[in-house]
Amino acid sequence: MSDERKINENSKDEQLELFRVVDKGKKLTTNQGLKMAEDEFSLKAGERGPTLMEDFHFREKMTHFDHERIPERVVHARGFAAHGEFQVYESMRKYTKAKFLQNPAVKTPVFVRFSTVVGSRGSAETVRDVRGLATKFYTEEGVYDLVANNIPVFFIQDGIKFPDIVHAIKPEPDNEIPQASSAHDTYWDFVVSNQESVHMTMWLMSDRAIPRSFRMMEGFGVNTFRFVNERGTAYFVKFHWKPKLGVHSLVWDEAQKISGEDPDFHRRDLWENIEKGNFPEFELGVQILDEEDEFKFDFDILDATKLWPEEDIPVKIIGKMTLNRNVDNVFAETEQVAFHPGHVVPGIDFTNDPLLQGRLFSYTDTQLIRLGGPNFHEIPINRPVCPFHNNQRDGYHRQTINVGKVSYHKNTLAGNTPTPVGEEEGGYVHYQEKVEGCKVRARSESFKDHFSQATLFWNSMSKPEKEHIIDAFRFELGKVKSKSVRQQVVDIFANVNLDFALAIAEYIGAMPPKGGGSPITKSSPALSQLNTKFSADTRKVAVILTDGFNGRDIEFVLEGLKANGVQPEIISETFGKVRGYDGVILKVDHTFLTAHSVLFDAVYIVRGSSKSVKFNKEAGQFVYEAYSHYKPIGATHDGKKWLETDEMGQSVGVVLEDNTERFVKAFVQAIATHRYWNRKIV
Repeated sequence: MSDERKINENSKDEQLELFRVVDKGKKLTTNQGLKMAEDEFSLKAGERGPTLMEDFHFREKMTHFDHERIPERVVHARGFAAHGEFQVYESMRKYTKAKFLQNPAVKTPVFVRFSTVVGSRGSAETVRDVRGLATKFYTEEGVYDLVANNIPVFFIQDGIKFPDIVHAIKPEPDNEIPQASSAHDTYWDFVVSNQESVHMTMWLMSDRAIPRSFRMMEGFGVNTFRFVNERGTAYFVKFHWKPKLGVHSLVWDEAQKISGEDPDFHRRDLWENIEKGNFPEFELGVQILDEEDEFKFDFDILDATKLWPEEDIPVKIIGKMTLNRNVDNVFAETEQVAFHPGHVVPGIDFTNDPLLQGRLFSYTDTQLIRLGGPNFHEIPINRPVCPFHNNQRDGYHRQTINVGKVSYHKNTLAGNTPTPVGEEEGGYVHYQEKVEGCKVRARSESFKDHFSQATLFWNSMSKPEKEHIIDAFRFELGKVKSKSVRQQVVDIFANVNLDFALAIAEYIGAMPPKGGGSPITKSSPALSQLNTKFSADTRKVAVILTDGFNGRDIEFVLEGLKANGVQPEIISETFGKVRGYDGVILKVDHTFLTAHSVLFDAVYIVRGSSKSVKFNKEAGQFVYEAYSHYKPIGATHDGKKWLETDEMGQSVGVVLEDNTERFVKAFVQAIATHRYWNRKIV
């Protein structure tokens, strides 16, 4: 190495040294060097009051966080979307004056974006993660955004901590590892250091975090909002999306393999089904609570780490959303769409939920940096369908050509227009809630229970769901290098359930917890996915087929499956066509190089043997893996004989039948069951 090269490198190192900062062991300050006495709570008017705009620390922290990524979203970067429409079933006039919730004959256009949260835009889609389900309603009163997740609670209680949880769960900054995963030290260190995350972590380790499809997951508004009717009466409300196909998930081994086989699995599933006319449907449900009942529960209804048990506050189904058109351009629509929980219409208002209060600032701030300025509302996918007029002007990417001299209020040159609109004419008026209290950085005492609902969730799970949660904890903590963090997780989650914590401790080499246990025995059946809707509709079935099959029988079976909404796809030795001994010819959709059992919901073996040893081996592996993932297996004729020589043929969820009519009926029922958890896997 030349002396000149050494000098240049040393000089660069010296330059970089000026910018290297070690935060460990230092005191917390703002970016201006001001030491801060509190970093947990935003400044509020009273412990349960709204967040104040004068909270400079919150604004600085959140503003910096919102601007951390260019140009992809900081969170929810990996997304896919579709157009559709919404219709209310009956007028909701009793509860809200929102016009799109009044007339069942009116179809409101919608745009829905599904997403993962943690991973980058190029990450896989079947990772263990929260999923977003954000809906933009283009109503006659303006845009309304319902920004939801597929989990009803969140990691934190106060918006000021959002940068912290995302920093902790994102790839670790020293090596940018791991991608799209919570299985690392910083996430679990955050959990043990911030026990409000315990409930959300239980959901994240459950099957809810690995959905089978965007079309088969629930959506939850998470935060507590208000409905306000024409008389000015307000109700607390939580929003739910209920998929018509039910709530179904992958198994962990399957999810991991899909990430390699097809990283676009979820978006491909959504795109293909809409193209085929299998339009996804979600029913909108609301939990409504009278204001006088605000304090009647053993949890705070404004706490975003708590759910409202459906058995205590029933979900009222009020309408249906149908997604019926794919996007024309992913960037122009899916990537440029800008959601914001502050985009509301008359009849929908906010509460003092401190997480919601933070979101009301953060979402607009994020769009300013990501979409290049204040005119993101003029991008076609974001434009309201109703006219909009105001005195806002200029800025990056302005498209509106405003005519005239006046751009201020009040004025005489333009007759004092645009003119504010009174409430009686549809003008938005905020709900008048009395707010008073000292300016404090604090959290209400009613927010301090972090374990009871985590126990409620655990108690509500079926045996296989509990086993999956334990396995998820074992996997995630097995990736955590810090022995101290692993031990702290065991000790803290002993407060959820002692046996649960012991099962984790034994596997990861931690000491059994010294205390723990919970007196909570209550459960909520609505939380278990075993209590959802089951259907064979739109399920994909791999049909293993080689030459020499009974053509007429197979055609009958394939048509019978399609008549029940099942989507069969033929897998054979080579592409092209396969021929039955009776002259029937069928088109091959895949070979074993282009298909994998994890991409299908069930397997139908028609003719599973061939002169090719390689084919026989691949077919056997294909079927056994589907079997080990608890999926339905069906066989007729030669395929039936092939299974009969294996112990799989005697197992639940395996349909062996030569009579094609009986086979179709039994196999469709098996497919609708989704998984056979009581199957013995050896």
